[in-house]
Amino acid sequence: MANSKPSIYLQNTEEVKKVFECFDTNGDGKISADELGGVLKALGSDTSPDEVARMMEEIDTDKDGHVNLQEFAAFCSGEGDPYSSAEKELQEAFELYDQDHNGKISAVELHQILKRLGERCSVEDCAGMIKSVDSNGDGYVSFDEFKKMMTNNNNNNSNAKC
Repeated sequence: MANSKPSIYLQNTEEVKKVFECFDTNGDGKISADELGGVLKALGSDTSPDEVARMMEEIDTDKDGHVNLQEFAAFCSGEGDPYSSAEKELQEAFELYDQDHNGKISAVELHQILKRLGERCSVEDCAGMIKSVDSNGDGYVSFDEFKKMMTNNNNNNSNAKC
């Protein structure tokens, strides 16, 4: 499946599965609208129930009311989705982590989000995660660095959880 445009979606199957498992909070192998809304809320988004429903409708291609791993993987690969929409989705994800809206993600911001998602890690752990993608050494993740991390271009198989 060659594509002349660089994809800004998750491309690594294991990364897609890890993200899916973060959304699938009850571990039943599918993401419900409530689970999607809950994760978005935990990330600090004030996404309305109508917007969550629209997102579910877009991703739930078999229309069973849930998103399974295959549907999620297709969404992450960008199948049937315009490139510009992918850029917008990635920007929105970045903004959820960028709590103070200064255009960069700090270790403290990453720690706050992971803590809300139920992950147990220290601010120092988060600083290490940031260091692994911080190409300019400023101690933060910029949108460009975030985009590179999400596209897995550097293929550095991070062991970071959700």
